[in-house]
Amino acid sequence: MSEKVIVITGASAGIGAALARQLAGRGDRVVLAARRAQELEKVAQECGPQAQAVVTDVTRRSDVEHLRDEALRLFGGVDVWISNAGRGISRQVLDLTDEDMDAMLAINTKSALYGMQAIVPHFKQRGRGHLINVSSALGRIPFASNRSAYCAAKAALNSLTASLRMDLRREYPEIHVSLVIPPMVSTEFGRNALHGTPPPPGGYRGGNPPQTAEQVAAAIVALIDAPQAEIYTDPGQAATVARYYSDVGAFEENMGR
Repeated sequence: MSEKVIVITGASAGIGAALARQLAGRGDRVVLAARRAQELEKVAQECGPQAQAVVTDVTRRSDVEHLRDEALRLFGGVDVWISNAGRGISRQVLDLTDEDMDAMLAINTKSALYGMQAIVPHFKQRGRGHLINVSSALGRIPFASNRSAYCAAKAALNSLTASLRMDLRREYPEIHVSLVIPPMVSTEFGRNALHGTPPPPGGYRGGNPPQTAEQVAAAIVALIDAPQAEIYTDPGQAATVARYYSDVGAFEENMGR
């Protein structure tokens, strides 16, 4: 049995909830964070006594630091920190407001930054640990231009994650920093997006059908057991991204057909 202490943000539904159930089911101790207290507590109860719920607004640095402190108080240490919280938007570039951009950066980028800055000093003290940031294929390829600010926020998260990994790699080789890149996932994400959920212009062109939250969670569990710098939870997605960057113009022209 695995008995790691694992913190998961965005754990009240979707990927976070599925991940919590899978990890608790194999014996890990999970600290679950989200804003919605009732939904969060329900997931914690489903996970059993090895789960603890900590109501957290990850857009507030003080809340994220409190989450870390509670995890340390409850279990004495943290082995894995997973920044999974996120929210989408349905608004094209020319229609974006300051409030739209601020919201997308706060929930999708700054929340993960707060997590990195909160937990990595603890990992440094221990000499080991695993930080996992959950991004999106939209941070690499703009399959849906009406998710514009979300795409930008996830692209920023990708860069921050890579930069942290480079900062740590020589002095702290046992601190792993991973990026998880799912494709479209069949969760409540679309319903919760800012400004509603109209279909992407031209329809979904991300390749394979959406993955389930359970499929993405299973890929993250495997990543915890065998750390890598970066994974695509849909094995075919890496080839799609490679094609995109080999000829961006041609790829985007083909997407519009």
